[in-house]
Amino acid sequence: MSDALSKILERPRAERLATGFGFTEGPLWHPDGFYYFVDIRANTLFRVTPGQAPELVRADTGEGNGTTFDLQGRLVMCEGSHRRVTRMSGDGRIEVLADRYEGKRLNRPNDVVCKSDGTLWFTDPDLRVPFAERELPYAGVYRIGTDGGLTLMADCEYPNGLAFSPDERVLYVANTRWTQYVHAFELDAAGTVRRRRIFAEMASDDDKNGVPDGMKVDVEGRLFCTGPGGTWVFAPDGERLGIIETPEVPANLCFGGPDLRTLFLTARTSVYTLRVNVPGMAHPWYRVRA
Repeated sequence: MSDALSKILERPRAERLATGFGFTEGPLWHPDGFYYFVDIRANTLFRVTPGQAPELVRADTGEGNGTTFDLQGRLVMCEGSHRRVTRMSGDGRIEVLADRYEGKRLNRPNDVVCKSDGTLWFTDPDLRVPFAERELPYAGVYRIGTDGGLTLMADCEYPNGLAFSPDERVLYVANTRWTQYVHAFELDAAGTVRRRRIFAEMASDDDKNGVPDGMKVDVEGRLFCTGPGGTWVFAPDGERLGIIETPEVPANLCFGGPDLRTLFLTARTSVYTLRVNVPGMAHPWYRVRA
């Protein structure tokens, strides 16, 4: 383990909370003391309180993947095979937020984040949709406005996980296929993309060992991105600080616990936690709720 990484981690070993799943994803901490996560293969949404068995929250998620909250604490999910982004109310009612752009069906929404202004940003890669079934000619990053309007913010090769910098002036987007790297989209005060650049390279010859995928940022601006061999940690300037290794290759992560210093990792058949020394960025709803 690198010296830089040893200063980030409170403990070097991850603790497994639950196992026996097909492919875990969509990690999300709820301030009431539990984590949400999905099993993509089983089309299910779970919640787990540390020390207890996971509870089924929803079935038939349409290969649900990335999750977040809106500013009212409602669960937002990318439903890959349903080709839509939805919101679930506290009573379990499902509302479609986005399934078409300019009248054309989305490809396969993958991951989603909430900005402090209430807008929701999601990625929509196209590679896993048969060519004949694609209605949109590109893979994109979209914004759902507070009025419900959908805007294409950028197109990419294969956009996957995404996360905002602490000041929300940079949107990081993982590019998973072909060339593997992390994009940095520089935004103005209105949230318009002004410039795009490569933030970090994450190339690997072995996709089975992981690809650039889920991302989160800590309060000091470090980027945590799951990828080949584990979770890659980058300084705000793009310098790689090290790779956090876990028993299984992770696909996504979130910061949780009352102090937001617990990494919760969804890794293939299991979910794990790992303590860190610096808290993650609080979801905008956490701040509104407080």
